[in-house]
Amino acid sequence: MSEASKVLRISKWSLNALIQRRRLSTIRIGRRRLVPVTSIEALIEVLRREEDR
Repeated sequence: MSEASKVLRISKWSLNALIQRRRLSTIRIGRRRLVPVTSIEALIEVLRREEDR
């Protein structure tokens, strides 16, 4: 998840908030929680659409 926060240039706290609000989907493998690149791309697209409104 730290990689995802670096890619999005946000804090880990902000990343966790996005996950808790279900704005960013994750995958759990064992104890690890992974953020797929497709989830990051989808979030960016949604934010772009919201900005255009």
